[in-house]
Amino acid sequence: MAVLIQLRDAHKRFGDQILLDGADVSLVDDVKVGFVGRNGAGKSTLLRVLLGEEEVEKGEVIHHPTLRIGYLRQHDPFKEGESALDFLMRDSGAPDWRCGQVAGQFELKGNYLEGPVKALSGGWQTRVKLAALLLHDPNLLMLDEPTNFLDLRTQILLEHFLRDFGKAALIVSHDRAFLKATCSQTLELAKGKLTMFPGKIHDFLEFREERREHDRRVNATVIAKQKQLKQFIDKNRANASTASQARSKAKQLEKLQTVELEVDEPTVNIRAPRVQPRQGTAVRCEELAIGYPGHVVAEDINLEIEHGQRAAIVGDNGQGKTTMLRTLVHSLEPLEGRLKWGHGIEIGTYAQHVYSSLDERQTILEHLELASDPATTRQDILAMAGALLFRDEAIQKKVKVLSGGERARVCMASLLLGTANVLVLDEPGNHLDVETVEALAEALRLYKGTVIFTSHDRHFMARVATNVIEVRDGRVRNYFGSYDTYCEAVEKEVDEGERIRNAAAGKPAGKPTADAPANDRQEHKDQRKTGKELKTLERKIAKLDEEKRELNEKLLTETNPGEAIRLHDQVKAIEVELAEAEERWLELSDF
Repeated sequence: MAVLIQLRDAHKRFGDQILLDGADVSLVDDVKVGFVGRNGAGKSTLLRVLLGEEEVEKGEVIHHPTLRIGYLRQHDPFKEGESALDFLMRDSGAPDWRCGQVAGQFELKGNYLEGPVKALSGGWQTRVKLAALLLHDPNLLMLDEPTNFLDLRTQILLEHFLRDFGKAALIVSHDRAFLKATCSQTLELAKGKLTMFPGKIHDFLEFREERREHDRRVNATVIAKQKQLKQFIDKNRANASTASQARSKAKQLEKLQTVELEVDEPTVNIRAPRVQPRQGTAVRCEELAIGYPGHVVAEDINLEIEHGQRAAIVGDNGQGKTTMLRTLVHSLEPLEGRLKWGHGIEIGTYAQHVYSSLDERQTILEHLELASDPATTRQDILAMAGALLFRDEAIQKKVKVLSGGERARVCMASLLLGTANVLVLDEPGNHLDVETVEALAEALRLYKGTVIFTSHDRHFMARVATNVIEVRDGRVRNYFGSYDTYCEAVEKEVDEGERIRNAAAGKPAGKPTADAPANDRQEHKDQRKTGKELKTLERKIAKLDEEKRELNEKLLTETNPGEAIRLHDQVKAIEVELAEAEERWLELSDF
């Protein structure tokens, strides 16, 4: 297992902010790593350091001689008028047949492959860039927020690509579902330090919270012991017969130290607008047609959304999700039919055209004070601004100096501080980190109003949506199933497309061959071997479960901080071993 890149004792600042503070990490040749951290922690800076585009102030970056990095470019690398095939040939130097073959893995064909690449949507352009990466035969991929603006189908294609890519990857993403599907390890950047966790994102987040809770319990125990010792010392140090005991207790007190809690930022806490729940129909569409003059995007739309629902608008890019949302908020007029909102509706909108029209003369604080519910306190405004990363002097920034992402967060804050009883949200998770997206999802789940939204973050969609509306092939209709069911249906479609392409390319389809009897004997032998391993694993899992239970019982009663930490580490080691054994058991159960 070769180390492709090693970062040693790296130090880097940006103004007063410490981005890297003695950071160390090694990336090896066959591991896919999910890279997480709060917005502004320095993830993109670290990528540029590893790429050699920025230098560290102290420390070193060591590249293996065979290292070939494939970096997903966020900028537009295309020339005016060239097709995707032209670009792939120009960028890689590979012949047209090879470029077409690789492009096929991302369903790039016909006009998508041979038409003007600049005319493609952002999601399809990302597919072209991914095909270009693969043509360069990298052994380490670096992807910075690769799922931004990708529809579900393209995300699944990217997941399958990464699953079949037998080399290393470092992936920055706030999309938990994507990281869970693609990465076996998790790297966190917090307070300038890099921590590599040997497990998937959900296990890492659970471990991190357990560790913090453990540290809180240890601190509570230490503080209680400190108080007890101080009381004994104060009571006995003046008494000649107990003074020596008091001195002994004082030495014990000096040794007792609390643990610094590993929290890099204050916990994000977001609330949605406080509104009264309502009954009945929020909006009704009858024989509706949507689109632009001379271009119908979808028609014959008959749809109702009830008060209190959280309706997820789903569909491939270019099918009309944003057109539907813009029509609902009257940013676009219907081409035909009738759109009617219920009585007493107040709509709050989050979309690109909204946050590009802020008053640039205002400060962030001034904008939030004007946009918020009159009953909102200044403390509420500061708390919401802080949750969306505007803290201390940052809240006094003028809108005119803010980046696009910062303006988007200002709009989100003002929307949540307002009084809207219907929220229409187009990609609300963009520009937010993992913790803030999770906090927003929880706020929307508790919201008493109606939510109509679209997002490319599957974890967010699954957490928030109560019903699903699909935009597809010129139609908009209720999808009778959960968001998870919809994802499964799209996954099956992608799998079928890959099966057809593999068959056309002459790849084996896994059907029985002429020597079936020999295969049957081998299969029977394999099944016996699998059965034996299953029984061994079941005994091992039972044994590990018992050991974990006993250690947890000891941990609950342990008052010595050092011993408590040792026991906790033993528990975590057993949990890792247990997870591996259970995962293997599941694999064999499907044999």
